[in-house]
Amino acid sequence: MTAKRVEDIYEQHIKSLPDVEQLRLIALIAKKLIETVETATHSQRSLLELEGLGAEIWQGIDAQQYVDELRKEWDHRP
Repeated sequence: MTAKRVEDIYEQHIKSLPDVEQLRLIALIAKKLIETVETATHSQRSLLELEGLGAEIWQGIDAQQYVDELRKEWDHRP
């Protein structure tokens, strides 16, 4: 919807409404927007869903030995 169209709707239909009705309209629009944002927020994925992903890559690898090897590499970096 273009800005001009929004302005036309306002001029033709909303501007003539009493202030109380305009506020009621604003409240309805705000409520709808809040529901839309909340729905979008809840539909986002959680980082916790990644837990355990790729665990098979690390099977058979000793964690302490892996860390020790990384630390040895750090000592030789410029």
